[in-house]
Amino acid sequence: MANVNLAVIYYSSSGTNYQLAKWAEEGAKESGAEVKVVKVPELAPEEAIAQNPEWKAHHDATKDVPEATPDVIEWADAIIFSTPTRFGNVASQMKQFLDSQGGLWASGKTVNKVVSAMTSAQNPHGGQEATILSLYTSMMHWGAIIVPPGYTDPVLFGAGGNPYGTSVTQSQDGKMVEDVEAAVKHQAKRTVDVASRVKG
Repeated sequence: MANVNLAVIYYSSSGTNYQLAKWAEEGAKESGAEVKVVKVPELAPEEAIAQNPEWKAHHDATKDVPEATPDVIEWADAIIFSTPTRFGNVASQMKQFLDSQGGLWASGKTVNKVVSAMTSAQNPHGGQEATILSLYTSMMHWGAIIVPPGYTDPVLFGAGGNPYGTSVTQSQDGKMVEDVEAAVKHQAKRTVDVASRVKG
């Protein structure tokens, strides 16, 4: 099995997608991958963040997490994206980061990257599937190889049964409604496995 470099690229305002990213890191490391967890740059002004205590607390707690750069994408054999749902689409912070990778795309450095995606929303039908599919549309333009979890393990059903990528409902108190830890780890391991086959 080939050694795999995995980048987990996330955006999180309250911590849900950061937790998904950390579980993905654990699952990938269990499969022997080298993992970098990086966040996309924050676009919101400090004043807006300061007005929301939960957002500010998470923002301050993750100040030391490195920011995603084109170099991380170039380094990675595989990428797992994690982003909240915003009106059935990826968060603007994630979209801006993806849109700024034109140089990598034009030089062919996004081709054959193995990718997968995860998301969260505040209600079960809040656009999770649409968010993941919209991200996968960008990945088709990249020439990436999309690896959804499908129904490849029973843990997917316990986590809500989303075959496109793990998704979780976040309650008003900031807690996750579904237990998705095992599903996230399975998705990460599957991504690493496919990346290993592609790289090998």
